[in-house]
Amino acid sequence: MNEYGSQVVADHPGRFGLFATLPLAAVEDTLREIEYAFNVLDVDGVAVMSNYDGVYLGDPMLAPVMDELNRRRAIVYAHPIREDRENPINGIELITDTTRAIASLLHNGTVVDYPDIRFIFAHGGGTVAASSSRMGGLAQNLPNGLMYELQKFYCDTGQAYGRPLLASYKALVPVAQILFGTDFPFRGSVETAQGLAENGGFSETELRAIERGNALRLFPQLTALAER
Repeated sequence: MNEYGSQVVADHPGRFGLFATLPLAAVEDTLREIEYAFNVLDVDGVAVMSNYDGVYLGDPMLAPVMDELNRRRAIVYAHPIREDRENPINGIELITDTTRAIASLLHNGTVVDYPDIRFIFAHGGGTVAASSSRMGGLAQNLPNGLMYELQKFYCDTGQAYGRPLLASYKALVPVAQILFGTDFPFRGSVETAQGLAENGGFSETELRAIERGNALRLFPQLTALAER
């Protein structure tokens, strides 16, 4: 998958960036893939799921992986996964699983031990904004406190542009850490852009930042792509 993605980038210069997919719970394989992805494929970051057979991102078994990603100051995009796809309430479980992943990073002190990893969470960070007032018990391993760590995360707008959800994660993280995402193919860019414009209460400057500027600050290597 990663080699295919790298070839797409090469075949269409200036059009795409690439996140490497990692087999996260297979720690030694993941470490080899990180080296290959960054050193040979020249990826822009990595993509992981919220859990791997119940192993969440903050699990101590993943410490060697987090250490290497921290050393590389990697950008890590996290998307939720649940296996009960036929369950009609799976959409609720999906975004809640993002919150479980975030809780594991907080509870185990991963965000403190590996502060140079930049995490992006799908779907406005799941339910973390609504749950933040119930997360006080996770703060024992966070010297700077819970909110300090939560406000370091980035969130994308994929299926997260309804007014109630926008209000919650806009109150949690700075606008500079909200990134345009669509959750394609389930939603598209036009619908997302309209939802942000109509429901977010953003200024034109803030909308431009979400649609473009914030991502370019996080991925300066893509500036030439954005200027095409």
